Amino acid sequence: MAGRQGQLTFDQIAPREEPRTLGVSEISGLIETLLGDQRLQEIWVRGEITNYTHHSSGHRYFSLSEERFGKVSTIQCVIWRSDAARIGIDLANGMNVQIFGSIGLYPPQGRYQFYAREVRRTGEGEKHLLVERWKRELDAEGLFAAERKRPLPRFPKVVGVVTSSTGAVLQDIRNVISRRFPLTLIVSPTVVQGETAHLEIAAAIRRVDTRVDVIIVARGGGSFEDLFPFNHPDVVRAVAGCITPVVSAVGHEVDVTLCDLAADLRAPTPSAAAELVVPDRGELISELLTCRQHLIDHLIRRVQKGSTEVTTLRERLHPARLERLMNRRREDLATLSEWLDRALTVGMERRRLEVREQRAMVEAGDPLRLLNRGYCMVERENQPITSAHQISKGDQVLLRLADGTGIAKIKEVTYDRNI
Repeated sequence: MAGRQGQLTFDQIAPREEPRTLGVSEISGLIETLLGDQRLQEIWVRGEITNYTHHSSGHRYFSLSEERFGKVSTIQCVIWRSDAARIGIDLANGMNVQIFGSIGLYPPQGRYQFYAREVRRTGEGEKHLLVERWKRELDAEGLFAAERKRPLPRFPKVVGVVTSSTGAVLQDIRNVISRRFPLTLIVSPTVVQGETAHLEIAAAIRRVDTRVDVIIVARGGGSFEDLFPFNHPDVVRAVAGCITPVVSAVGHEVDVTLCDLAADLRAPTPSAAAELVVPDRGELISELLTCRQHLIDHLIRRVQKGSTEVTTLRERLHPARLERLMNRRREDLATLSEWLDRALTVGMERRRLEVREQRAMVEAGDPLRLLNRGYCMVERENQPITSAHQISKGDQVLLRLADGTGIAKIKEVTYDRNI
């Protein structure tokens, strides 16, 4: 049957194809594939925690909700026990957070959910980045350098404490110091959290500087937001600029602030800081007693040694012993004297013989001794004449005889050619 112009008749309409039938597992697989889109993986999601459950297995289950334009959107979330152990935040309903993880499908119930691996309070992400920037800038100024660290005084007389005047931290410090080593405590009170806390903390540090021997900057545990003022550059510069050594005890042992890095020493807790700045009176007394005993033992040993030396000296100086020693020395001297006499006698006799021999040799070579036998010596101008070639006819010479001299004149010179 033909219809009106512009309309199709029933026989002109193509028959519809039958829809494909899928199994539940196929649908789940298809959805899981779609949820694997990279835009849904490794992302941060912001919202409010509702329906929070901390299961006995250690897993955490909750919903993350967000209201926008009058409508509330909700996504189911889970944190496995292995990830929950390192989050470090106590989750609760109504908490605004940012969670990091990926969207996935839970096939047994056919629903998608967010598998979270990290959690932080809303706004902490920006503050974390801010603290990291401050850390780089302050480190570049050298405020965290190890060579700036100063030792604490061994026996301080006055300790300054920068903390809240109403918190338990101050009482803990007082208790530890009064128990270990009572001394004067000067408190420089300040608020320790809030929008302007960093200004008051820095002022409190500068106020007590130079008035004490060591400063403790302390605060009890808290969230990153609670401890945030102790990361502020104003506080860090106040700590680094102190003339007095500073011990930082902010939060618990796992909490590390920029104030800790700038201080001369970091303590894990305020009570530990009090233990670090003052010695233990009991240990000092024990050390003194030990030193006293060492001195007594040393004196006893010296007295005993001196007594032994006196006894030995007394025995050595006993008259009978001295007399025996002197007799022995006399015998030694007598023996030595006899030996010296013999040695001198023998030596002198040997020297006499040597002198005689030398004299005989000298006398044998003395030319003057020949004059006694009728010889004479002929000299001219104090020089002996030993050859006929040294004189000529008419020369005047000196004749040296055994008992005098004479002057002669040469009348003739004859040369003995046979020689």
